[in-house]
Amino acid sequence: MKRIGIMGGSFDPIHTGHAIIARHMLEQCGLDQLWLMVSPENPFKSGHRMASELHRLRMTELVSRRIAGVTTSGFEMSLPRPSYTVDTLRTLRERFPDDEFALVIGADNWAAWDRWKNGDEILAHHHVYVYPRLGSEVVIPPALSSRVTLVAAPIIELSSTQVRQRASAGQDIDFLVPDAVSAYILKHNLYRDNEQQ
Repeated sequence: MKRIGIMGGSFDPIHTGHAIIARHMLEQCGLDQLWLMVSPENPFKSGHRMASELHRLRMTELVSRRIAGVTTSGFEMSLPRPSYTVDTLRTLRERFPDDEFALVIGADNWAAWDRWKNGDEILAHHHVYVYPRLGSEVVIPPALSSRVTLVAAPIIELSSTQVRQRASAGQDIDFLVPDAVSAYILKHNLYRDNEQQ
């Protein structure tokens, strides 16, 4: 049985902070693998026009292939939309009954847990690992202490929104995203003047 962490996101685009957190959580949570699950449609981000699924998958693959144990997954692309984590995890349990899946989320998502669809079902079947985010306090009720773990991880003040805004304005995004992602964004003219490809 493999222990697989699921770290979901729009990855629009994936940035250096994502890569640092992914590697850290893989190493610190006793996981055999960590899957970067590219979400086709985040219910918390409706109205935000994203780069195409293909572009976001390709950019995420450029990063994951350089981190041993981390892989990119387009699993959610075949599921009904919008993408709800509870449905993704339920389907993963059905498709991979011999593996154990854990959820990896930021403190901001844990703070909004009461807005997640069927959060109780997720906690009944999966361990949740939470990494800190600036401005988001992590409170884990004693009753959930065996199911939810706060992991000491770097706090990185970087967001995909910042990357998109700089790219849209024609500004340098070096060091905010890995070099291969920066080259990909330039090659495909992504995020310029808010025009998504």
